[in-house]
Amino acid sequence: MTTEVVNGLALRRSKDGDLPIAVQVSGDAALFSRPELKVERVTYPVMTPTAAVGVLEAIYWKPEIRYEIVAIEVLKPIKQFTIRRNETTDVAPLADAIRGKRRVDTVAHRDQRNAVCLRDVAYRIHAHLVPAAHADKPAAAYRDQLRRRVRRGACFQQPYLGTREFSADFSWPDDTPRDTSVNEEVGIMLHTIHRDGRGQPRMEWFAARVVEGVLHVPPRGMEMALPSAGGAA
Repeated sequence: MTTEVVNGLALRRSKDGDLPIAVQVSGDAALFSRPELKVERVTYPVMTPTAAVGVLEAIYWKPEIRYEIVAIEVLKPIKQFTIRRNETTDVAPLADAIRGKRRVDTVAHRDQRNAVCLRDVAYRIHAHLVPAAHADKPAAAYRDQLRRRVRRGACFQQPYLGTREFSADFSWPDDTPRDTSVNEEVGIMLHTIHRDGRGQPRMEWFAARVVEGVLHVPPRGMEMALPSAGGAA
């Protein structure tokens, strides 16, 4: 795969030689939870690739395509705040909830926890649409459909920024410059979740680093166990 510098940003081309498509997202708040911290939710300082995929799939999803995140630009300074959130520690099985045997969320299983979140965020996501082997259209056709939906503001469901409490606005990219003052060694970050035929997850991770407001995402991650609190930055 080759790269090309576009507006000062090195972007990886697809196997077919195409540049990634870009979508701009923003919101009042975001929470991209670090998996190694269990008691309280603490956000990564930037959007994660899996959260970016979630936003794109909320806008346009087809079973015959997947999104490969290439880069995420940070467009606003990193600002954090803390809130207390109600979380449930036990979720009833769907069948029991339908039959009325158990409620999905009960006072007995509800807990208040602190969450460290991000305030006033904006990102520019660069991604490839990768057709599966059974796809009946070329990648360009799916890109055009995504492009039309973004321009119309159409989505299958409301995109969100890490948690459904924090909805995301999305648009075609404008000329907002990235915040080049953002430079951080983020630590181990989830790259991709694969599921086998039985639905069991297999996770890939990568060492995330933001350089001059850009998180570059490699084509593949590394398979490893869930990071512990002592093993991540």
